[in-house]
Amino acid sequence: MEEMDRLIQVMERLRGPGGCPWDAVQDHKSMVKGLIEETYELAEAIEHDDSEEMLEELGDVLLQVVFHSIIAKEDGAFTIGEVANFLADKLIYRHPHVFGDKSVRDADEVVVNWERLKQKEEGKKDRVSILSGIPKSLPALLYALKIQSAAGRVGFDWDNVAGVIEKIKEEVDELEEAVAENVNEGIEEEIGDMIFSVVNLARMLKIDPETALRRSNRKFAKRFAEIEKVAREKDIPVSKMSMEEMERVWQQSKMS
Repeated sequence: MEEMDRLIQVMERLRGPGGCPWDAVQDHKSMVKGLIEETYELAEAIEHDDSEEMLEELGDVLLQVVFHSIIAKEDGAFTIGEVANFLADKLIYRHPHVFGDKSVRDADEVVVNWERLKQKEEGKKDRVSILSGIPKSLPALLYALKIQSAAGRVGFDWDNVAGVIEKIKEEVDELEEAVAENVNEGIEEEIGDMIFSVVNLARMLKIDPETALRRSNRKFAKRFAEIEKVAREKDIPVSKMSMEEMERVWQQSKMS
């Protein structure tokens, strides 16, 4: 594609002699933070259903892929062409129901086959645990979801949603006991267990917990902004508003 060739040429120029001093000194590790941030910005654009914003953020994510590939090429490790071919080969291998003679009933069976084929791939066959390939550096909510899903695919799962809800109630009771005992370590552990169980419930209901929490965060921020607006109109700090008044504005904002 001419567009991809142009992008690669631009990046190589930035990295080359007479290019950009900042781009020239970057390496794989220095780029990690940006990769994570750009991914979250893309996720936010998708949540907002904003095509223009998605266009920009997809470009920023693509920049990360191209940047890392150019650094790897300079190191003699691999090229972006090899990245693309490796991905294409993997997609063909993991979709035998499209590129081979395998048949599947539904999307759930596709996922099961995907994981089975994944375990057979070079470098993955010797893994001691099905959890081994899940990066521990993932955000905690996502890591919890990933390990629960992996365990569920081999049968270690709840029979129904009701069981998970009962588990959440049990964790709330244990948290109340820990709070009553006022031991920080126990409180932290029980809060962790309760969040883990809520993630499990979201998974069973086919709700992405990260998306759900981000939505609640936005909702809270929007409603709190109304409280701040009233404080500005009264020319007083938010801290000087009574809890009763803040609650009144909060409830009104829920109706708008």
